[in-house]
This record gives sequence, structure tokens and C-alpha cells, in this order.
Amino acid sequence: MRWLAAILLICLALPLWGQEQSALARIDPDRSSLIAEGKDRGKPRPLELRLAISHPVPYRVYFLDAPPRLIVDFREIDFSSTEPAALAGHDLVPGLRWGRFRPGWSRLVMELSGPYALATAIQSLRQDGAGGADLTLRITPVEQAAFKPRGNAMSALRDLPTPARVGSGRTARAADQPLRIAIDPGHGGHDPGAEVGVIREAAVMLGFARELSEVLTRAGYEVIPTRQDDSFVPLEQRMTVARGGQADLLISLHADALPAGAAAGLSIYFWDQDSDDRAARQLALHHDRSDLVAGLDLTGTDDSVADALMDLARQETQPRSEAFARFLVSALNRSGVTMHRHPVKGAAFSVLKSPDIPSVLIELGFLTDENDRANLFDPEWRRHTAQSIASAIGEWAKDEAVRTSLSRQ
Repeated sequence: MRWLAAILLICLALPLWGQEQSALARIDPDRSSLIAEGKDRGKPRPLELRLAISHPVPYRVYFLDAPPRLIVDFREIDFSSTEPAALAGHDLVPGLRWGRFRPGWSRLVMELSGPYALATAIQSLRQDGAGGADLTLRITPVEQAAFKPRGNAMSALRDLPTPARVGSGRTARAADQPLRIAIDPGHGGHDPGAEVGVIREAAVMLGFARELSEVLTRAGYEVIPTRQDDSFVPLEQRMTVARGGQADLLISLHADALPAGAAAGLSIYFWDQDSDDRAARQLALHHDRSDLVAGLDLTGTDDSVADALMDLARQETQPRSEAFARFLVSALNRSGVTMHRHPVKGAAFSVLKSPDIPSVLIELGFLTDENDRANLFDPEWRRHTAQSIASAIGEWAKDEAVRTSLSRQ
């Protein structure tokens, strides 16, 4: 049953956007524009699309070919009151259109003069007191060989991610083999994660992941990194990497940003699709948005059989995830690491959805909190935290061994 649940998880899109906005977002044409960089010498130029919208929305970006087009899907913007011709700079491209294309989703299509690639995609809250958000997409011209369009127009309509390739599946290992720990530094590539000044969450987490991996390796564990550089790795692939490496535990690392005073201190999350914690819902949108930017639709399939199988598999893995979270809190307390007043929580983070690998997400702190920010750049704090994680894994492993022994009696 466990292997069947795992296969279904890989082959199906993952649920993501369960929370609907009470009102559709609207575009402000006076604050929006399309800008071309450099001088017009008859060749394609880098383009920057800026959309001012009334509130943040989930979105995804990808390209189609024949002819080359930039596609931006939103959930959801009401474009009905604004024509594309009202966008400053609309005449810089061969064609521009937008509107609702199916229930719950609207789409912007920008025809291009040649092959392009996505350079950056950033959605940020407006800081001028007017409210709303700004979505900025920058695309740059590339050679045809570097153009990466989605398969075809029909695949865009089907809205399904490409199934991940996996090996032969999880197999039994000898009892004396070391535990395999998947370390997942959040974000990367075109999604820098939270940003405060020049500090980027993706870079900070990659640095801590390397330090943690070194500590775990010295402690005798095998480390399976989901990314080792500043590259984008889809959420589905992160779990596939962990599963392909037969990981015994997945630890995802983050250091997010919330409004000042909203959150501080280290927190540990396990999977809970019914979590009603407001901050957790905000963070779930932040964690999972990079897949939408890359053109991966994680809206789900309403497959009741798959859901039932995965829930059945989680009856075993979920208590193990929660047990590790408790061991980690105990180890961090002994080391004097400051945690959130409620350090263990449930949340619907997609990276935690694996039904066959115990998984936790650690918010090491919040870049918007001055003390947390200082901790993240304090070598001693990072060392104590990494060692606490290693100690918790050791205690959890002993508990796992006892649990396995009792289950065989």
C-alpha cells in the first residue's frame, strides 16, 4: 500500500491553493507598464512587465512556441475593466491580450519577437500606503537552443506537471546502514524566497544546509541534498530526490518574512492540510509560489482514491514526523536556542506531503525579526542549532528502532 501511495503522489498534481480570495484582484493600469531595456537596434531586447494589482495572487509563468509567447496565469485577476491597450508599452510586443480563461483562473498572453527566458519573477506588497501588490517579471532574449517552452498549447490547457522520474522505489536496507537524511534548503534560482535588504532566504538556507550537512556527515549519517547551488528545484522534484535516495527523514529549511512583530523564533512544522493557523497559511503561499512561477500547476485533481491511499500511508509516517518534531524541540531547549512560543505546528506545506517519508519543515527564524536575523548570521548559533538537529535525529532514530522492534513482536 505504501508504494502505491508513493507512485500516485508522484504522478498526480499536488493540492496547493485551497484558500480563495473573497474578492478578485484588479489591475491598476496607471501603475502598470511594459518596459524594454537598452536601445532599439532591431533585435529583441530584455523586457520588464510590471503589473500593479489590488492584492497578491498565486500565479505561474511559462512560455509557449509557434509563435513564441509568454504566458502568465493568475488565480485570479479581473481584467474586464482594463484593455491591454491601456498598458503603457503594450506596443513593444507583437501582441498582448488577457482575460478569464476558465473558472478560478485568468491569463495574460504576450506574443514575443523571438525566444526568451525568465530572468526574475517577484511579487511584493506595495510600500506606499496605497495597499496592493506589484508583480514584476523580467525576461531576456536567448538563442533558440536555450528556449524552454512548455510542450504545446494543449499541455498548457491540461494544467498538469510532468510526472517526476523515479528509480525502482524504496527498498529494505540492512539494519547497520546509516540513516539517510534529505536536507532541503528552500527556494533557489528565480525564486529567492524572503528578502530583507540584500539578504536572500535562498542563499542563507543554502549556507546553513551545507553546515548542517557537514555536522550530520560527521555524526555518521548520509545526507541527500535536494539542491547544492542557487538553482530552482520544483517541489515535486525535491520529494523525488528524497525518495530516490531512500531518505529516512526529510528536513526542509526556511527563514521567511512576515509583517514586523507577526512571528519570531524557530518553529517546526509537520503536514496538516486542515491547519487554520493564519501565519502558516501565509507561509504556505510563500513557500509554494516558485512552482507556479515555473509553470507547474499544483491545484490538484480531486482524486478520492489517491487521497485515501495517501492518508492511509500517513497513518504510519505522520506520527513519526511529529515524534521527530518533539525530539527536536527537546534538543533545542537543551542548547538554549530561542524558539517561537508555540514551536511545533501543523501546516499545509507541499514539501511535507510525502506519504512515505517522515518530513518536517524548520523555520530557523524570520528575516523580518532583528534578533532572528542576527542569529542566522551568528556562527555559534548556527553551530548549536545544527548540532541540536543532529542530536534530535539520533534520539529519534533510537525511538524508531524501538518502535520497529515492538511492531515485529
